[in-house]
Amino acid sequence: MGVWIVVVDDDAMTLTYVKRILREQDMRVTCLRSGRDLLKYMGKNTPDLILLDIQMPEMDGFETYQALRRMEEKEGRKPTPIIFLSGMETSDAEIRSFEQGAADFIRKPVHKEILIRRILNAVKHTQELELLKEEASVDKLTGFLNKAAGTMRLTKLCSERAGMLIILDLDNFKLVNDLYGHNMGDKFLTAFADVVRRNIRAQDVMVRIGGDEFMGFFSNMNDEAALESLHRRLNDELLHEAIALAGKDFEIPLSISLGAVLVPEHGRDYEMLFPLADSALYKVKQTGKNGSRLYGQEGETDLSESNDIKKEFARITQMVEGWHRRGGPISMDMEQFSIIYHFLHQFYKRYGGMIVKLLFILSDEENIEARPYSLSDAVEKFDLCLQDALRKSDMILRYKANQFYVILQNLSEEDFPIVFRRIMDTWEAGETHSGIHIEYLMEYVIYEKECYDK
Repeated sequence: MGVWIVVVDDDAMTLTYVKRILREQDMRVTCLRSGRDLLKYMGKNTPDLILLDIQMPEMDGFETYQALRRMEEKEGRKPTPIIFLSGMETSDAEIRSFEQGAADFIRKPVHKEILIRRILNAVKHTQELELLKEEASVDKLTGFLNKAAGTMRLTKLCSERAGMLIILDLDNFKLVNDLYGHNMGDKFLTAFADVVRRNIRAQDVMVRIGGDEFMGFFSNMNDEAALESLHRRLNDELLHEAIALAGKDFEIPLSISLGAVLVPEHGRDYEMLFPLADSALYKVKQTGKNGSRLYGQEGETDLSESNDIKKEFARITQMVEGWHRRGGPISMDMEQFSIIYHFLHQFYKRYGGMIVKLLFILSDEENIEARPYSLSDAVEKFDLCLQDALRKSDMILRYKANQFYVILQNLSEEDFPIVFRRIMDTWEAGETHSGIHIEYLMEYVIYEKECYDK
């Protein structure tokens, strides 16, 4: 059955008995005699489940459990499910086991059918949880981490490891969507993801930020030559994939631009490092795209260690501007959105103007048995449609899982239908609308310019 079980018990007869039962079920079994043996063994092994006796000398089962969890957390490993074994007749041990976070509890003497069934249930439950976690954290189109999960992972990596934080941007990708349609655009993104996977190592972590922009953390990558080599490999293979998808007549200047920053040379705070990498990417874009740049390289002043007030001023400005140099609208959380919304309200209240507020709610249509995408997939697709269709000055709030609150600035009543139609055309071009209902509400807010005494 391929299930790997580690049994930890100081009683040799129990080990022999449990080992025989599990091997009859074609399970792989490893037997250990103490908690210390388990901790040493788990340093280099990852079984599917551990059967852990509570009453052991020197280090009991509960102490072993806590020590193992600390070790797994320190190493960034997933917690291994544990079933406690105990010959104690009272319920205290069972209660404490579940308080600790055990997958299950089995009393001695061990009953064969109960042992097998509870092991299989615990392994299945753990696998289902891991699958749910993966589905919630992975971008379905590329297989990379999505923005939310990826930001958390890269924040941790930047704080603990040495390497390079890289932002990757596909140059002129919008032309692919415009000329070939969004379905072909999705195929290009999938091909790009495959190209990246072929050219990075197992320990490197990739994230899809949104649309055609990605970022990654590359452990122990620390020089400009390595960045340039990665850029060349990615571009060469991407061109090959583009021709394979679109044919030999493919003439769009599709390429990749990379901006990077070294960690920990420029710090360990992800919130500070990302704008530096983005600043390097922006310089690549300014000089013709299709290139790579390492923040602080020759020709760019490294300001991170300078106390000169002019240089510090330039550094902070560069970092602030770096947050939104990329195309598309500003997508924010509730706190950020509220701050900027109140600023805009005061600004337009004083100087006059108009904004348009929009709410989109996506839901499943009734009596639809089959659809090309689930509702959650469709919501992600619609998010990308908004990113493609709106302007840099527009704002997007993902209020709930299926709701988008949008602010459109400096838009006349005559222009709004054009913008709205562009959003829906982008959505429908992707053929993702079957079985998905989109409800929307729109409001114009017109501000009259206030008069102030000089």
